[in-house]
Amino acid sequence: MQETPINYAFIDSQNLYLAVKSLGWTIDWSKFRVYLKQKYHVEKAYLFIGYIENNNRLYEELQDAGFICIWKPVLKYKDGTVKGNCDAELVLQTMIQINNFDKAVIVTGDGDFYCLVDYLISQNKLSGLLIPNKAKYSGLLKFKIFKPFIRFMNDLELKIKKTS
Repeated sequence: MQETPINYAFIDSQNLYLAVKSLGWTIDWSKFRVYLKQKYHVEKAYLFIGYIENNNRLYEELQDAGFICIWKPVLKYKDGTVKGNCDAELVLQTMIQINNFDKAVIVTGDGDFYCLVDYLISQNKLSGLLIPNKAKYSGLLKFKIFKPFIRFMNDLELKIKKTS
């Protein structure tokens, strides 16, 4: 009898949010968490997100859905834009946890994660690379070595789209 693997997800929330928004829909976080559990056997789902004080309702929704939120303070610029790049935190947390999971699911279309994804493949530790938007993602993630692991979230709209 084969045991169920212990898999973890590591999610670049900004990349995911902006990519899906550009497609004209929003994610139902509870449905997405269920999808990760059912499809990839994800026991823990780490979501890396910039912390903005007035977004507590969103943060509660994410945690209630079963995501482990890793916060990073955001920088607020004079023009009103905010920046909370969490790339280093995602890579660091993946490496901290690497001995605790069988396989990882990485959710991003950002080429900054090329080295992490490549390393996980070399260690037989990658279950999937979920790209939020197949029409717009880094060329660094289009190399042949990544193709067997890539799944496009465009195809998940009917399963994880927020309907209300």
